[in-house]
Amino acid sequence: MRVGLYPGTFDPITLGHLDIIRRGAVLLDRLVVGVAINRDKGPLFPLEDRVRMIEAECAALAAQTGVEIVVHPFENLLIDCARDVGAQVIVRGLRAVADFEYEYQMVGMNRQLDDTIETVFLMAEAQHQAIASKLVKEIARLDGDISKFVTPQVREALLAQLGKS
Repeated sequence: MRVGLYPGTFDPITLGHLDIIRRGAVLLDRLVVGVAINRDKGPLFPLEDRVRMIEAECAALAAQTGVEIVVHPFENLLIDCARDVGAQVIVRGLRAVADFEYEYQMVGMNRQLDDTIETVFLMAEAQHQAIASKLVKEIARLDGDISKFVTPQVREALLAQLGKS
């Protein structure tokens, strides 16, 4: 069974994230979406809300692809999380060259920690390359239209979290 781990903070989950999940899922038998409990980033959404949003958004993708997609919060090293969920592959999305430089470093470190776990990069589709959760939150805070970047359900949750619904 091919198991992959797609890690991130997902604060909130965007159409770019969902695109990587959909495309990554078809390469695997099981995809674990690892939700980082990164307190240093100071996420807007509590962990439980991020998990709930991801589960809701991924239910249709799992049915569509026939691949099991599960959500797994984690606070340990990424490589330890991959071991915990039985992943042989870490799936990462790339938007730009700057992403690659950071991810290249991470792969090197992860390979030093466990060289049996591979990392696979998927390039973001052109229409999703500019999407970043941080920017989506900023646009929403300033009353901009985020409907091109998130699903209607995530848009509603984000506006409610910001007190704008």
